[in-house]
Amino acid sequence: MIDYSTRAFIFDMDGTLVDNMRFHGAAWQKMLFENGVETDAHVFLIKTAGKTNREIIPHFFKDATEERLLELGLRKEALYRELFLPERRAIGGSVEFLEAAKSLGVKMAVATAAPVANMEFILDGLELRQFFDAITTAADVSHGKPNPEVFLKSAEKLGVEPRNCLVFEDALNGFEAAHRAGMKSIGIATVNSIEDILRLSSVVEAHDNFGELKPQELIEEYLPENEAQTAGG
Repeated sequence: MIDYSTRAFIFDMDGTLVDNMRFHGAAWQKMLFENGVETDAHVFLIKTAGKTNREIIPHFFKDATEERLLELGLRKEALYRELFLPERRAIGGSVEFLEAAKSLGVKMAVATAAPVANMEFILDGLELRQFFDAITTAADVSHGKPNPEVFLKSAEKLGVEPRNCLVFEDALNGFEAAHRAGMKSIGIATVNSIEDILRLSSVVEAHDNFGELKPQELIEEYLPENEAQTAGG
């Protein structure tokens, strides 16, 4: 008999639980344009998704004070929430997947580079917080993805060994972070294509959404019985 509480699913948020990355791109583009910087939104997202604002903004405003950097970040996030609000919804099949995993007793966490306000905007706005045993945001880590800190901290909060965690991600930086954390990944193709995602050795599957995914099958396939142990167990 499988003890599902010895397994964990760790979810990125933006681009994984919600298909919102184009709205982030538009917000970045608008904020930067307001301040005299032009950029290609899609290319920008490919390079920066998973990183924190405090890692991204100084590349464009090298001489800005800490106060100014914070102001720019707040402006970008306000634009994003304004743009995404009319379209705010969970990605296809995600709620059903979370419900099924919760009913099995799988431990679940959100590991996001988003600031707290954006996390609340999604998880509370869509009533998803109820599914998660732990939430780690940009406020809880010193380094964004591809540094593995956010995933390792999530596993620690859940009390599950990293090798017994399965990550759900959309971004290249996120897949690399999961790999560095010693975790396998399921790709959600909202920014990168399924083909590009599957080129990464640490990604075991890639899908357009959660519609075809079944928690029990994923655990049996990628987190088998003899590998599953809780931390310290």
